[in-house]
Amino acid sequence: MVDTLTAALGFGWDRSAVDSFERHSVERAVWRYRRSLPEFVWDAAVLEGNPFTYPEVQTLMEGVTVGGHKLSDEQQVVNLAEASRALADLVTNGGFALDKPTSDGLQGLIARGEALEIGHFRGEGPLTLTPGVNLGAYGRYMPPETEPGGANLRELHARGIAALLTTLDDPFEQALAYFLFAALQQFYFDGNKRTGRAMMNGHLMTHGFDAISIPAARRLEFNTNMVDFYRTRDATGMFAFLASCHPDREPGAS
Repeated sequence: MVDTLTAALGFGWDRSAVDSFERHSVERAVWRYRRSLPEFVWDAAVLEGNPFTYPEVQTLMEGVTVGGHKLSDEQQVVNLAEASRALADLVTNGGFALDKPTSDGLQGLIARGEALEIGHFRGEGPLTLTPGVNLGAYGRYMPPETEPGGANLRELHARGIAALLTTLDDPFEQALAYFLFAALQQFYFDGNKRTGRAMMNGHLMTHGFDAISIPAARRLEFNTNMVDFYRTRDATGMFAFLASCHPDREPGAS
């Protein structure tokens, strides 16, 4: 029998295997995030196949242009940087919430100039196509259909958040589950994983947990685990992977 949480999210996991980490103040979590913004932006860009190097990302974030790259690649880095700063501001000002308006706002920054439509769910604009996720040798994963008006995705999103917040007690587990929920259901035409990770980190920092960045060097591991997740709907491996990327797991972490 499928439990209520699994039915609402579309996947399950071994909850006894989920790690958690020490909670601190919101101010500390945001300070550490702001201090590492170039790293967060570079990691996120590399996961998208962006060729910018870490020094080039640092330079661009300092307001200095970098030659030799496509404008689309530069725009993607600029978008990620702007969205990251906006996320930090939201958490600092108490304006972050695990809800659709916050997600729409962040996706509008992240996918600007890249997605077919930005700032709203599939179906809420004029386009009604349903894009799939390429799983390589395993074909394509198809998310819920894009229906005119987008009511099906709004209802799915609302049910998922309600299930997360009422069934799970640990904000760390809630945050990671939300990212996977957003990645699986593909609420937007593009930028779903990036937006989902931003929302995950906003929820983490709001509860005093350090944000999580997936290291560029672990891109293959991330992609492999995500393909397994899409295929099996078992998130146990992804929970373990994401926890392994937490700053407290780094050598010499404090």
